[in-house]
Amino acid sequence: MADSNTKPPPRVGVIMGSLSDWETMRHCVRQLEELEVAFERSVVSAHRTPDWMADYAGSAASRGLKVIIAAAGGSAHLPGMTAAYTRLPVIGCPMPGWSVHGMDSLLSIVNMPAGIPVNTMSIGKPGAINAALSAAAILALSDPALAERLDAFRAAQRDGVMQAEFPET
Repeated sequence: MADSNTKPPPRVGVIMGSLSDWETMRHCVRQLEELEVAFERSVVSAHRTPDWMADYAGSAASRGLKVIIAAAGGSAHLPGMTAAYTRLPVIGCPMPGWSVHGMDSLLSIVNMPAGIPVNTMSIGKPGAINAALSAAAILALSDPALAERLDAFRAAQRDGVMQAEFPET
């Protein structure tokens, strides 16, 4: 019998090129936590730890991961290189704050050659949150309980808009 305190195995890998990406990616992790999606997080650099990156991506499916969210700034090679080493869906998150406010990262991630897809999000916090929601949507295809939680999240967003009132003038 399983211990009730045992955490479920991670289904999403959240990786980032450096710890400086955490300020943005904490929003991704928070969204995964709110949806009760088990995840792991790690710093994996395409440039400073290429062997570790290849090992991480290459073993992800056999370790039970279903989706990888990869955040990177600057030349932003991490999402594309990760996708080259795994058959799992890879969601790329371009980081802000580089030479052209993250546009360099966005263009690097989105311009993958045919055959190595990376699902690319917007720059910064909105992209990090949407990466978590996209990973949850992928997992919800085969997880009815997660599908219900995702539906409830979307309903709460809708209700928040529908119930909003203008402030007094």
